[in-house]
Amino acid sequence: MTTIATATVTSSAAPSAFFAEWADMAGWPEWNLDTEWVRLDGPFVEGATGELKPKGGPKVRFVVARLVDGEEFTDVSTLLGARLTFRHLVSVVDGLTTVAVEATLEGPLAPVWRLILGKGVRASMQPDLERLVQRVESADRADRVGPSDIGR
Repeated sequence: MTTIATATVTSSAAPSAFFAEWADMAGWPEWNLDTEWVRLDGPFVEGATGELKPKGGPKVRFVVARLVDGEEFTDVSTLLGARLTFRHLVSVVDGLTTVAVEATLEGPLAPVWRLILGKGVRASMQPDLERLVQRVESADRADRVGPSDIGR
């Protein structure tokens, strides 16, 4: 297995807010700018399958390989001769949520896919994760607005 990229962010938003965004796969292109569209074949559960279309690339099938609500979301895409895995780990320390993402490749053609995908994944992973944090925190703040805040 070869790691091609990692990214980490810290947020004041709850882990559940990140899982809600990941579950809304149709909304991924709003914060993951390399993605044209994503379709999940059913509910966001471990074992669910779907398809995504990267910008400038072919459609790819994926599976939600692991889902532990509030802790981990791992998806695996099937490529010709390789598997591309994105592992999202979430933890809370001192009231702050840390999200760490790692992209790995494995399989006989992994070195070829690393040459094709590696630079782009490395360049986009951190900015995409930061856009996700902005989206989650904006929604989180909006959810906390009470009646006394209206008109301010």
